[in-house]
Amino acid sequence: MIKVEGLSKHFGQFCAVNDISFSVQPGEVLGFLGPNGAGKSTTMKMLTGFLTPSSGVISLAGHNVIAQPVAAQKILGYLPEGAPAYSDMTARASLEFVGKVRGFVGQELKQKIAEVAEQVALESVLDKRVETLSKGYRRRLGLAQAIIHDPKVLILDEPTDGLDPNQKHQVRKLIKNLAEDKIVIVSTHILEEVTAVCTRAMILSSGKILFDGTPEQLAAKSDYHNAVNVRSEDLNPELLMQLEALELVTEVERVSDTQIMIKPVAGASVLADVNKILHANAVAIDALHVEAGRLDDVFRTLTLGGEQSL
Repeated sequence: MIKVEGLSKHFGQFCAVNDISFSVQPGEVLGFLGPNGAGKSTTMKMLTGFLTPSSGVISLAGHNVIAQPVAAQKILGYLPEGAPAYSDMTARASLEFVGKVRGFVGQELKQKIAEVAEQVALESVLDKRVETLSKGYRRRLGLAQAIIHDPKVLILDEPTDGLDPNQKHQVRKLIKNLAEDKIVIVSTHILEEVTAVCTRAMILSSGKILFDGTPEQLAAKSDYHNAVNVRSEDLNPELLMQLEALELVTEVERVSDTQIMIKPVAGASVLADVNKILHANAVAIDALHVEAGRLDDVFRTLTLGGEQSL
């Protein structure tokens, strides 16, 4: 439904997006990741028609975003960063305004407002002015405005920004439900959002795509993928030497006096071999688990060579 070919955007001599191509199918939740200035927001603004590409083609459900902007935007919902709304309006008036722009009137408009207010838990503040709303409620109002016309394509820029843990959970659940019959693209700097809601992750840096795959494939790139985490009072130097001598182990990292991390070669499975040594040494295990991988570790490696943190 979304097809992007050779997309680039230049601001003078600066290249914000550099010749990227990808497609997204219905039912997918694509997470855009990247450091500040990576080109995420610029790409999303071009997908919505807000910015004109320097080169390339964008198609939404067969509609060229540049040549057929109205047709493309009819099927599009967009939550920009900051979720702008008129401060002197009530939340209800804001939804009425957007609903009318989308072509709804009368009873149908009232029904649409009631539906989206319930979806994003906005009922309690519908008659409050936007300027009095908390950042979390403003974010939810922006999301309600984006989905009031039940769009086929939903583009969300930092959808959980400013929300408390309970609100984040609610919005993530909503995104999953919406993705059943829509394409959803989420731009985020929160790595946990990828595993929480996304079926696919794309990492951008300096305007280029560095990774495109499932969250599981991304986690598998971590040095900690399939690492065995052991907590015990019996972690003596001799035991650590035996574990380090295993053929598929690259390092035994001492996390604390009672915890170690046994890191494997290229994500190899070492749990069985580790268990044999622990059993042979009669180690009393307090906790043991296998790591799926650390997304922050992969993110740093891909975008910054591991030199800086997100």
